Amino acid sequence: MDSRRPPLAPACRTLPEYVRHWAETAPDRRAFTFVDHPAPHSRGVHRTLTWRRLDLRVRALAAELAKEAEPGARVALLCPQGTDYVTAFLAALTAGLVAVPLYPPGLPGHGDRLSTVLADARPAAVVTTSRDLDGVRALCAREPVRVVAADLVPDAAAPDWRAPAAADAGGTAYLQYTSGSTRTPAGVEITHANVVANARQALAAYGADTRPVTFVGWLPLYHDMGLVLSVAAPVVRGLLSVLMDPAAFLHEPARWLRLLAAHPHALSAAPNFAYDYCASTVTDAQRAELRLDGVAALINGSEPVRPGTADRFHTAFAAQGLSPDTHCPSYGLAEATVFVSAARPGDPLRRFALDRDALAAGKALPARPDDPRAVLLAGCGSPAGQRIRVADPATGAELPEGEVGEIRVQGPNVGRGYWNQESTTREVFGAGPADGTAGRDRWLRTGDLGTVLDGQLVVTGRLKDLIVVDGRNHYPQDVEGTAQDAHPAVRRDRLATFAVAGEAGERVVVVAEHARTARLDEIDVPALVGAVRAAVSVRHGLRLADVVLVPPGTVPRTSSGKVSRALTRTRYLEGAYTPTADSAPGSAG
Repeated sequence: MDSRRPPLAPACRTLPEYVRHWAETAPDRRAFTFVDHPAPHSRGVHRTLTWRRLDLRVRALAAELAKEAEPGARVALLCPQGTDYVTAFLAALTAGLVAVPLYPPGLPGHGDRLSTVLADARPAAVVTTSRDLDGVRALCAREPVRVVAADLVPDAAAPDWRAPAAADAGGTAYLQYTSGSTRTPAGVEITHANVVANARQALAAYGADTRPVTFVGWLPLYHDMGLVLSVAAPVVRGLLSVLMDPAAFLHEPARWLRLLAAHPHALSAAPNFAYDYCASTVTDAQRAELRLDGVAALINGSEPVRPGTADRFHTAFAAQGLSPDTHCPSYGLAEATVFVSAARPGDPLRRFALDRDALAAGKALPARPDDPRAVLLAGCGSPAGQRIRVADPATGAELPEGEVGEIRVQGPNVGRGYWNQESTTREVFGAGPADGTAGRDRWLRTGDLGTVLDGQLVVTGRLKDLIVVDGRNHYPQDVEGTAQDAHPAVRRDRLATFAVAGEAGERVVVVAEHARTARLDEIDVPALVGAVRAAVSVRHGLRLADVVLVPPGTVPRTSSGKVSRALTRTRYLEGAYTPTADSAPGSAG
């Protein structure tokens, strides 16, 4: 029977140990369900693994992988979203191998990244499924790597196979490649202890350590948040995880909301844009069939959390019983496995109106929320079982509450370092206080800027993305927020602001996609550009050198869905956007 109340979770050291425990103590409980949408208007086809069945499939695939690779070798996961992905990940760990979570070839816009990561990781074997077998074999044709189709491995391989000695909790479980938003993707070495610790931290932060929840997720499993929240945390707690494909969500976002409504005490996560997307595209007829009063927590992370987005989302679905106290702004990064700090379910959304000029000078001073020059930010709660400090980026000296500096993290979830990058590992993972005692008091340098206000971590931006013009700091996401509010034809969260060198100093550029609901030839481009320029000038005292309007899907994104300002800047300098700009008179500065 699938009882509502989960059994108590033991203190295992690795995820494979948890899988084995649940297979022995709750074999018939549902473990993972993948909801497939094979047709455009499909309501979903459910495919479920119990803990017994999951354990069998994991051991069968682990036995096959053990034939192809020595313990400690890398195994790349090029599976589509689904239960085979979950099985492949856990099988690699069970066989004593190092998993490399990736995706099949053909993912739009990510072909170059896939090749770069495979060349860096140098896997001994690749796991995919029969559906993608030919494409993966073609991709790996020039490399001495074995390709295994997870769904073609028979169950018969499992009974006679014996797992190697229990994995060392301090050994590397997988390489989590960064999204590449500010640098070439690098593989973070996540140990078995790291992922178990972070899963427990997330469970405690969102109240899933003491009450039953159902994890519902569409985030890709190759992304750090998707992997920990949809795989690691459910495995540690023995809870059901319901998965769907990201493409199915993008095609019809109401599918995600239906799954939230269908499962008791649903807990889910999505980036900020997804909440705006649901609020603007879910129809009245689709809303009418939803009951969302049972949702336990909605995590908002992966990109800047905008208070206005939370307001729009909860206004859109208040009639469906959705409580605003379910919204949990959170902060994390791959180098810390994923979760660092989180607002707790049941707590009201903490919002801060800060003086823009003071913020640019590194001070978080309050302003009136209705002041047009105020910056509105959401609090990302308190640390989840770890320590946070805000430090001067240059000296490492800890800054007092209310001053902006680099966010630094310390805890059992912080990864070992970057795969084959010793100097960068020392720079990022070995930061110490101003007295230079890094060896005794190591902190992770996140590269993110923020401050602490009323006990809440407030993230203000990326250190490397900061724009400096005439000695004043400007946060690109702040400028982007102003630009997208200036005209309805600017697509929300699909624009990039960056600086380029000019004869008189830094020139600021905005490249923005137009909304999918509007055609370029129907948009009054000069009026749009003028509105954006005027709004940015008034709110930021900043003259935009160029505003480029481009079609939907043109602004590049990282593997986690964030806009890549660095790549957008590169493409702009290479002239990639010139034809579109020329076709839109008035877009040039």
